[in-house]
Amino acid sequence: MDQVEASAPSPPTLAAVAPASDLSIFVQPLGDGISRLDLAVDGITCAACMPIIETGLAREAGIVQSRVNLSNRRLTVEWRDAETNPQRIIDRLARLGFRAFPFDAGSVETVEAGEARFILKCLGVAGFAMMNIMLLSVSVWSGNVTDITQEQRDFFHWLSALIAVPAVAYAGRPFFRSARSALAARQLNMDVPISLGVLLAVGMSLVETAQHGTHAYFDSAVMLLFFLLTGRYLEQLMRRKTRAVAANIAALKAHSALKILADGTLRQVPIAAIVAGDLVLVRPGERVSVDGVVTDGHSEIDQSLITGETAPLLAGPGDSVFAGTLNSSGTLRVRVSAAARGTLLDEVTNLLDIAVESRSAYRRLADRAAQLYSPVVHVTALATFLGWLTIGLAWQPALIIAITVLIITCPCALGLAIPAVQVVASGALFKANVLLQSSDALERLAEVDTIIFDKTGTLTLPEPALLGAAQLAPDILELSGRLALGSHHPLAKALALASKAELPLDGLIEEPGRGVRALIDGIEARLGSATFCDTEAEAADLARQFPDASTISFAHGERRHVFGLRQSLRPDAVETVAALRRAGFAIEILSGDRNDAVAPIAEILGIERSAGGLKPAEKIARIETLKAQGRKVLMVGDGLNDAPALAGAHVSISPITAVHLAQAAADAVFLGDRLAPVAEALAIARKARRLMVGNLWLAVAYNAIAVPIAILGFVTPLIAALAMSGSSVIVTANALRARQAALEEV
Repeated sequence: MDQVEASAPSPPTLAAVAPASDLSIFVQPLGDGISRLDLAVDGITCAACMPIIETGLAREAGIVQSRVNLSNRRLTVEWRDAETNPQRIIDRLARLGFRAFPFDAGSVETVEAGEARFILKCLGVAGFAMMNIMLLSVSVWSGNVTDITQEQRDFFHWLSALIAVPAVAYAGRPFFRSARSALAARQLNMDVPISLGVLLAVGMSLVETAQHGTHAYFDSAVMLLFFLLTGRYLEQLMRRKTRAVAANIAALKAHSALKILADGTLRQVPIAAIVAGDLVLVRPGERVSVDGVVTDGHSEIDQSLITGETAPLLAGPGDSVFAGTLNSSGTLRVRVSAAARGTLLDEVTNLLDIAVESRSAYRRLADRAAQLYSPVVHVTALATFLGWLTIGLAWQPALIIAITVLIITCPCALGLAIPAVQVVASGALFKANVLLQSSDALERLAEVDTIIFDKTGTLTLPEPALLGAAQLAPDILELSGRLALGSHHPLAKALALASKAELPLDGLIEEPGRGVRALIDGIEARLGSATFCDTEAEAADLARQFPDASTISFAHGERRHVFGLRQSLRPDAVETVAALRRAGFAIEILSGDRNDAVAPIAEILGIERSAGGLKPAEKIARIETLKAQGRKVLMVGDGLNDAPALAGAHVSISPITAVHLAQAAADAVFLGDRLAPVAEALAIARKARRLMVGNLWLAVAYNAIAVPIAILGFVTPLIAALAMSGSSVIVTANALRARQAALEEV
């Protein structure tokens, strides 16, 4: 096997891509002599590795706390500077069997992609070998057993060995390497009994073949690898789906800014070169690259992705603007207060990181059970071997019985108990327009008792709706839409969408902060503010009639019209919220939008508790309060300001229209304009949770019956392999049986 490993290509490791520089540049001082460091950890394969790392570091002097994030294999560790340092922490991890390097999201993604390809290759090798060995087995046993000569049986066994041994040596490497690292650190993980069972099965099969025995277990060993590699590959895919945060933040963060030099000239410089006190220019249609204060110019700032506020901010001298917001119309000069670090966008990112790590302590039910699996199985197999030796059995049959115990208790049923239900439930959720992004989201959805909704883009549709569109004169709507195509204003964009206009008017001129104008048949047409279009009275009347609506005005000669646009509720929001209340869920609205826009929505939906004008930290604080009361919170939101709350909640869902960062933080997304998928997801999850627990009990019952029979010597390794596979089939069949039941639950 060593020769095979030496010649076969290995997947990339973090060692190959981690920066080899002074660790001090990655350390974050937290004050009071405490520092923090994010490390990427190579060798984490399952939840059983998490307590090994956290408990092992806890024994190191000076460690304040350590948290492992299983989804991206990141370790966040805090320590007292006077007692330890980063290198000692990394050395301690090495003694535990894990290599660690400064965390870099891009490097980790590269490694994950390489490992996924490697596991897929191993899976292909195991599948090819399994099919061929099973074909040989069928060839041997398809005829009359008494007609098979010893030479024929030996020939087929050796032929199976020629296929199985190199296949196991290659396809088993993900488990063998993990088991070797664990044993080197004097630890046990789930890969140790898997590796031991496979190698002993192959070894005993070779011995049986060499001694002209009747049975060989090459097919069992390769089949076991195939099933386990399938589960590991699917788990890799799940983890990679949830890890797009860094890329999504980069989409909002500017890499450069237009700096105004002392002589008044402009120069495009990297954002890292911008410091507090610098002047930068922000042009219409650009994202603001810094936090700062406007010194000159007027414009409207779309800050919905940052604060959740739907109404544009009218920014002028003395007003604050934030990185990541969108400058809609005018040109602004901004005095920088924060640029590369310390911006509001950075604060949101930090909140998101903290929330994700705090949730990483969640242990899935199967993983918690699996933590006890390794030591129990090894002790049981060893006790069986010694017990039979004590009562006088020869060591060869005693070892066969011990191998049987290892094989019959291999964790296929335990490993499939949760994923089998997840696959079936995911299919039902897909039909309900819900896509899962987290492998344990179903379990956490099933535990929810409190639901928090964001307003804008969640309870309401993402685009503002045009009031009274059916009663508008078609020519006015068409002309207004063509004017709107020439504006950067978000209300103008909504108007253009509602009018279905395709071609802008010729000669459009945009006046920053006011609107757009163009000549139509020699007469000037305008679209923009009420003062720009001389419609103050009409706009005031519409505002009194619809206080939660925004207005945009149109003028063409003597013709005037004021359009009202407002966020409209999702078409089934009232019915869905009512159904959730009847199901016993406590419901709240937490929004970054102004309170007078939130209150009418809460009243229509019958939601008693609502709050508007909240910052991301305030949403997190409310969720933490609920968690302290023992509540299991589902957060439903779509904006960047919701991302920390989505990550900090017990479980979270975003609409597919959400900003990318919110989607990355959410455990699931739902499609379409209806809100019903949220209720359907909760119903399906509750059913799935019952099935998961049922499957785990099936796995436990199987072991409770099968293991004693194996210990007593009434089972051969071949029958043990069949029983092990049979338990997996039963667990899977139970999940498939529930497909229709899951749909009927909705």
